[in-house]
Amino acid sequence: MPDPSQVIPRTALPHDVLRAALGALEAGRRVVIASVVARHGSAPSTPGQKLCLFDDLTAIGTIGGGAVERAALGMMARALDELASTPRLETFRLGPSLGMCCGGSVEILIEPMMPAVHALVIGAGHVGAFAAPLLASLGFRVTLCDARVAAADPARVPPPLPLAGALPAHDGAPREAGTAPGEQVRLVLADHDDPEVMAGMPRDLGEAAALVMTHDHGLDQAAIEWALARGFGYVGGVGSRAKAARTRARLEAKGVPESDVARVRMPVGVDIGARTPAEISVALAAELVAWRAGRQRARWSPVVTAQAGEEQAG
Repeated sequence: MPDPSQVIPRTALPHDVLRAALGALEAGRRVVIASVVARHGSAPSTPGQKLCLFDDLTAIGTIGGGAVERAALGMMARALDELASTPRLETFRLGPSLGMCCGGSVEILIEPMMPAVHALVIGAGHVGAFAAPLLASLGFRVTLCDARVAAADPARVPPPLPLAGALPAHDGAPREAGTAPGEQVRLVLADHDDPEVMAGMPRDLGEAAALVMTHDHGLDQAAIEWALARGFGYVGGVGSRAKAARTRARLEAKGVPESDVARVRMPVGVDIGARTPAEISVALAAELVAWRAGRQRARWSPVVTAQAGEEQAG
């Protein structure tokens, strides 16, 4: 990987920088954007200028070039490696510390941005129909699949709630819930391993989640094995503790590596005493949010769905 201080960004206007950043995020890549917020005194930077650093340490745009830009690129590169990194405003004084004599200062907002996490929900039964739109409302990119025609009926899956209230359309009228970009659930009439299910999923499935909740125990087992083999970063299943034990025993009997068997979260979810499909959906969504944030802790025990939860999945 190149030294970030040696990166020479490709020249681009601010709107092109934002377009390139959005394209990278859509492709599942991490980016950091630097924006000039203010300039005081003599300085080469202009408010509104933007610079984007991609996860391969290539860059586009400019925030004034020279020592300020090199220093900012170093901070941006570090932000790429910090999972919990948050936006911060940095002040650069154009004096001896930067080898400059302009005498002014520049305020630059550095914003790390993570792509939306993809979640594949396998099974559009009672829990799946609740869980998929809930996850979409929480910012996940959700694919819901089921090979049963009746189960994959769009009328069974409510629209996701908007992420932050009703979003205005271009004409000023409010959008209805679930119509904002990126909030829709992609519903696919297919088995989990059919090619159309994987369309639009990121190339690196280590950054994606697979949640298994079909109507059939054998299909659940096959879907979990498939998700582990494909390399999904998170693999969870709805079911009782007894079913979880049988699932793990079958994985071990088939020679699945112990490290993969240990990755299966089953019963899935945070322990909130969930019983109904809606409650189980809240529990599993909470655990998935924690996984996305990198804050999941061993002290969080799986949700106790019992046999009722297992039956609700179908």
